[in-house]
Amino acid sequence: MKAIQDFLAKSDKTIREHSDDLKKRVYYLKEIGYIKGERLFYLLLECCKHHDDGKANFSFQRRVSSKRWIPFDPEKEIPHNVLSVYYLDKTQYEEMDYLKIASAILYHHDYCDEDRVINEKWMLIDENLLEGYSSESLSGDEIEYLMNEGLYGENLIVLKGLLRRCDYSASGEYKIEYPNDFLLEKLERMMQRWKEKNENVDWNELQKFAIENRETDIIAVASTGMGKTEAGLLWIGDQKGFFILPVRTAINAIYDRVREEILQEEKLEERVALLHSEALEYYNDNVEELDITEYFDRGKHLSLPLSISTLDQLFNFVLRYKGYETKLATLSYSKIVIDEIQMYEPDLLAVLIRGLGQIHRLGGKIAIVTATLAPFIKQLLREDAKIEFKEKDFILDKIRHNVCVKDGAIQVEDIVTQYLENKKSGKCNKILIVCNTIKKAQALYEELKTQLGEIEELNLFHSRYIRQDRKKLEKEIRRFGKTYCDEKHKILDCQNGIWISTSLVEVSLDIDFDYLFTELSELNGLFQRMGRCNRKGVKNLDKYNCFVYCAGEEVKRGQKGFLDPIFYEQSRKALQEVDGLLSEEKKMDLINRYFTMEQVRDSSFMKKYREVYNQLMELRIGDFEEGEQLRSIFNQDIIPKLVFDENKEFILEQQDRLRKIEKQLRKSKGEERVQYLKERLNCQQNLKEFVVSIPKYEYQNYMEKIWERFGYVVISKYEKIPIMDCYYDEKGYYPLNYKERTIEDEMMMC
Repeated sequence: MKAIQDFLAKSDKTIREHSDDLKKRVYYLKEIGYIKGERLFYLLLECCKHHDDGKANFSFQRRVSSKRWIPFDPEKEIPHNVLSVYYLDKTQYEEMDYLKIASAILYHHDYCDEDRVINEKWMLIDENLLEGYSSESLSGDEIEYLMNEGLYGENLIVLKGLLRRCDYSASGEYKIEYPNDFLLEKLERMMQRWKEKNENVDWNELQKFAIENRETDIIAVASTGMGKTEAGLLWIGDQKGFFILPVRTAINAIYDRVREEILQEEKLEERVALLHSEALEYYNDNVEELDITEYFDRGKHLSLPLSISTLDQLFNFVLRYKGYETKLATLSYSKIVIDEIQMYEPDLLAVLIRGLGQIHRLGGKIAIVTATLAPFIKQLLREDAKIEFKEKDFILDKIRHNVCVKDGAIQVEDIVTQYLENKKSGKCNKILIVCNTIKKAQALYEELKTQLGEIEELNLFHSRYIRQDRKKLEKEIRRFGKTYCDEKHKILDCQNGIWISTSLVEVSLDIDFDYLFTELSELNGLFQRMGRCNRKGVKNLDKYNCFVYCAGEEVKRGQKGFLDPIFYEQSRKALQEVDGLLSEEKKMDLINRYFTMEQVRDSSFMKKYREVYNQLMELRIGDFEEGEQLRSIFNQDIIPKLVFDENKEFILEQQDRLRKIEKQLRKSKGEERVQYLKERLNCQQNLKEFVVSIPKYEYQNYMEKIWERFGYVVISKYEKIPIMDCYYDEKGYYPLNYKERTIEDEMMMC
């Protein structure tokens, strides 16, 4: 009888040839240091050797040999990952090794409910196995082990994940990993370029701390402007690394710094990836002379040595969807830098800490590099993630803020007075106003417009603009918010202007204003906002430059809720100690004294965190699908009807072009297909320029109360953007007054 491994695994490869392709990847991973331990190396090789043995059955061979496509028939066939287990020779292994190999092979695909197939379809299994093999080769105890996820050891998670990665890489014929043999050299070259301009420059104490503790889990709390990004990269060194940030615009900014200043555009496609929901579009707009589809796929496969990512793209493994082990196994030999951890809402903080604990137990290294970090989060990292960090604070002795704390809501009169006095006296007059809600920012914009008239210097920026308007506003605020107007950084950029925004500016933008007027959110967020005022610490501090308004009422925040009352009250108490110059050391001291676990234990933030964390701990494999989102606060993409009507001809033209491209893609190959893919992406981007993301509850409210529907703009087979009747003007999106609209509709119906 033909040997099992001489049967076909693919139309052009035998099982042995395909298995050898996997084993080459195992040896490569071992060579570059990503497989630690001889036992794991041995088990993974055995898994690769036998993972597709189950393809040695008549039905599969008939299908793989046929020139026409024959679908899998679940009434007559058994998935090959199940059959492969019955071909394993258990006499060749120690008992626990056999069970680990069998389990990894059984779950290397998600083709079926393995438990049900093994327990209920044993007769069909016998019909599909080659002569001499039987379903009785698995004992009841062995089946129970394979089905009982509680018996899975952490080494088995890595084994399963690496088997999947090797299999997908071999089947897709792409490189499983690109080595990190460049980052330290590139960082040192950047330092040499700096020294050419200033011979006294060197890595600062924060960055040296990162260098000295590369093999240690660290927490480094450092003032804004101390080079946290460089510190994180120096800590990663020449190892596989992931840089995690909460805001997409900040991720894009770091990606640009890495590719332009550090890598100087060299071999991007082998070195650095961008991981967020709009990465492909960002590549298309900013990366030239590369096959961006292949580049994007390398990042998606986690093959590149350095990735800059959102939490959502990586940490969804905590949901334990089928195949979650692939990401977790990759992170087990990686170094993960978490920037601005204090920005996460309680549900995402629970996801992050749960994930960090799992990564740490499997061997991954963690660095928390942040501007502020409350003691209660440190305690959660110790108690829930079970990580003992080496900690150090790095504080600039430069004072940047002279703070006035006021009771009540933001007063328009205060802003107008400051603005007009500065303008009259010729002072640098860039004023930033930060509100806790978009609604408040829009209302304040209207009030200021009434007071100041139609002046060009008044601007509004928040997240509910269509994409093309938001990009334009972001570019304008970056240009306006620069510190200096000369290349030698000697002359301050003095302009007149008022920008009103939201928490969007807290971490996502490198901007420097002369004055800040802000609502109190909570202390961490407040200090992030202050970082957008006198950012370099070179402006005059003779008078107040930061005005903080503590409203007597609860401040709205989030989907439909409010800022946590305990967090708000602790922040308000802390600010009672503030009047005048506020040092970076004092900021850290306030956070450390007012945000301990004892003080916030009963907060709604901690209750939500604990609720989500406990849910994550109880999840079983398969409770979630891989594509399900982490975030509990869902948004809905829409196109405002006003925007659609103004751009209707162009939108319809792009949709028609998309339909034609899709037809061409079905029959194109090679370079022609790549070109059509790029054209499709350009059309999709053109359509998405008119999209704005709004809270899900507002869209649901609209659907309940507005009768008339206006259709969809089709972006792809899987993505349709509804056209929504709403207001949209220079203030961005805001909803209709549904009561008034409903009365009008009733009158029309009559």
